[in-house]
Amino acid sequence: MANTNYSFAQKAAAWSVHLFTASGLIPALLAIVAVAHHNWRECMLWLFVALIIDGVDGAFARLFKVKEVLPNMDGKTIDYVIDFATYAIIPAYFIYEAGLLPSELNLLGAAFILLTSAIYYGKDGMVSEDMYFVGFPVMWNMVAFYMFFVASFSPIINFILIIFFCVIHFVPIKFVYPSRRTKFQIPNLIVSVLFILSNIIIIIYYPVKNSIWNMISGITVLYYGMMAVYNTWIEPA
Repeated sequence: MANTNYSFAQKAAAWSVHLFTASGLIPALLAIVAVAHHNWRECMLWLFVALIIDGVDGAFARLFKVKEVLPNMDGKTIDYVIDFATYAIIPAYFIYEAGLLPSELNLLGAAFILLTSAIYYGKDGMVSEDMYFVGFPVMWNMVAFYMFFVASFSPIINFILIIFFCVIHFVPIKFVYPSRRTKFQIPNLIVSVLFILSNIIIIIYYPVKNSIWNMISGITVLYYGMMAVYNTWIEPA
């Protein structure tokens, strides 16, 4: 039977965590407004704010024992609603509006992103028992970021990359879940901080490109790729 003898302060703290999670909708809304005005830098900065909120709210939830204190509230559902907006819908809108795809394939590319992301969210085992994302996690915000701010691929190459990432949603590759996976947690968190910091700096200075920050950002992506290979095919079961 659930323990209901929690203090007002404990319940207030738990509700504050849910409100903090829900606050991710505010940068999501501002990102939509930014895309509508073709303010690409502002949009991506707001998406990074949402990413940071999503990255730390789980730690707060565990710290304040939110599940035990508020058993009738499901923070995961709140999280999924916001994540689908900030990791799938808004990036698809960004890619569609920014002209990153061939005009005749623009809507199709955005549709692929949304449909495969929805199916990915619905499948069992999106996160494994040992705390890895199984298959490419719905991180289309980062795909949009690299296509627009870092790489200079042609629209048809961007479309091919979208098809590639749609496919590997459903390939059983283990991707790092930095805030939950305990093995290599310290290097994972350090790389995650460098990833966010370097990319925010890239956005702030856009359209001026800085090779050093681009290199740091690229190294963090390479690290995640190497860890996926290690976690999937090298690490003992």
